[in-house]
Amino acid sequence: MGHLVLEGVAKRFGKIEALQHIDLEVEDGEFFVILGPSAAGKTTTLRAIAGLEKLDTGRIVLDGVDMADIPVQQRGIAMVFQSFALYPHLSTASNLAYPLREEKVPRRQIKQRVHEIAEMLGITHTLKRKPASLSGGEQQRLAIGRALIRNPKLLLLDEPLTNLDAKLRHDMRAEFKRLHRELGMTMVYATPDQLEALSMGQRVGVIIDGKIVQTETPATLYDAPRDREVARLVGDPPMNFIPGILRHNGAGPSLELPFLNVQAADLRDSLTAFDAGTEFFLGVRPQDLKLAGNGETDGAFDAEIAITEPQGDITILDLKAASEVLQMVVPEAEGARHSAGEEIRVRFNPRDGRLFMKDSGVLVM
Repeated sequence: MGHLVLEGVAKRFGKIEALQHIDLEVEDGEFFVILGPSAAGKTTTLRAIAGLEKLDTGRIVLDGVDMADIPVQQRGIAMVFQSFALYPHLSTASNLAYPLREEKVPRRQIKQRVHEIAEMLGITHTLKRKPASLSGGEQQRLAIGRALIRNPKLLLLDEPLTNLDAKLRHDMRAEFKRLHRELGMTMVYATPDQLEALSMGQRVGVIIDGKIVQTETPATLYDAPRDREVARLVGDPPMNFIPGILRHNGAGPSLELPFLNVQAADLRDSLTAFDAGTEFFLGVRPQDLKLAGNGETDGAFDAEIAITEPQGDITILDLKAASEVLQMVVPEAEGARHSAGEEIRVRFNPRDGRLFMKDSGVLVM
């Protein structure tokens, strides 16, 4: 079991509202990711769940039990910290065994459990070594093992891959997914990295300024962000935001962009409910911008390549179109044919865009 509910959870540090009445539900056995920028409240949320921070208001309920009066050690919750928090003077085996020794578990059971966890995580060869002699990936596995050894109901992971290099981060993302699949344990994973969030989470809760502003599956979050802040966080490279003004004319309402006019009928929904002069941002993913072919005029505009950024299998083109700076993703072979200072013709399908109110940032369609 590991069904987690947060109801109106709030926490202040002096004048700073770290958490603002968070409501959240994590299903039993779910891999849930909390995604947000630095200082958004991710770590405070995990520490509150673990019992390391006292709430100002609200409730945290695990499997139907209010955690308010439950000591940290008795909550059935384990946490993996960003710093790993290993005991440097203890061997891998002793680090793993430490939580069980504190609970006075019999020595034979401790030895059996240590070897089970070490084998599952592939660190049996390190059992006699101390943390300083371990690689980053081995230290990470040791920190996870120490959290898992007590068979917690809930595993909290606070930016656990931050200190690893790119290759190890990729490997550990796969490792976490494997562990979740094999153990069926409820996991809550906090990260500022949208790639980690979208590739690992069954659902993702976006936290901004201490508030959970949207909770969805990764696909829904990418396709239908509720506002510009969420859209900016989800997707790599981030979404382009193009300012536009609604105009009414004889041909019907249109959205006037700095370099292109888009008929309202070509967008996802009608804009007839809005007054002329209403200001919007049209969000267009870099992947939705395409090179225009000969004779293609719909949704096409001129742009200058400012910078080319080869990324291996793709190239990111930084473009200047009128007063706007946009990013566009093309295949590596296509990117190699272009250079900075070149004029190109670009197009996009307006129906692939997302329209946000300029003043509030809320998604219109």
